[in-house]
Amino acid sequence: MGGESTTRTAPRGGGTGRKSAGGRTGQRLSGLAVALGLVLFLGGFAWAAVVYRPYTVPTSSMTPTIGVGDRVLAQRVDGDEVRRGDVVVFHDKTWVANAPVVKRVVAVGGDTVACCTDGKLTVNGKQIDEPYLKGGPAELTGFPTVKVPEGRLFLLGDERHGSLDSTAHLTDAARGTVSRADVTARVDSVIWPVKGMLERPTGFQALGALSPPGPLRTIFFLIIAGVVLVFAGGAYGPLAKLLGGSRARGRTEPVRAR
Repeated sequence: MGGESTTRTAPRGGGTGRKSAGGRTGQRLSGLAVALGLVLFLGGFAWAAVVYRPYTVPTSSMTPTIGVGDRVLAQRVDGDEVRRGDVVVFHDKTWVANAPVVKRVVAVGGDTVACCTDGKLTVNGKQIDEPYLKGGPAELTGFPTVKVPEGRLFLLGDERHGSLDSTAHLTDAARGTVSRADVTARVDSVIWPVKGMLERPTGFQALGALSPPGPLRTIFFLIIAGVVLVFAGGAYGPLAKLLGGSRARGRTEPVRAR
């Protein structure tokens, strides 16, 4: 009838084929993104499981760097890789039987360590700036000069007052030192409560190179990138349908019946 109208979709030449091909390509890319994301996500966790071990620190001897009950991630390392300033996990039966201990390495084999000059620790005659102590004095008293034997380490807690560290074992045959072979890991980060990566012990740089950072940042990036790719790939289908429906409605044109 002359006054009636209806709607029909005006044909677009060749549009169906291009849309279908584009849809298939998008689906393939979506699947590839999800697969790659899963590889990065699971690979990051697998890498972390191989390289790192979690520990809970039961005492306050490492405050303020690590508080009592804090959960840390420590990179598995050989004792020969340990350098001054590292916070390490070790086992020594003369210190604590059958339990890991967390302390900071302040001197290595061949070093001479003493305390204190203007409240600062001295290693090989050099005063050590320790910003992780929050500017406070070393708070060590009655601490004689110690020559660290080769292959051994001298360790202190960051909470220097009353910490059961090398200064509490000075009367032992090893003068409070610990064998490098007793070290099992180096602490990289406090993960709970979240405090992030440990500060670099720059005060020891004048005595030699510091330990390089572990791969934790790279692992974290891989896991986050994997999550983003999985969600982006998974969201492609619903978004494509939504956008396809919008374009189809936009191409619907009213046509007068004759």
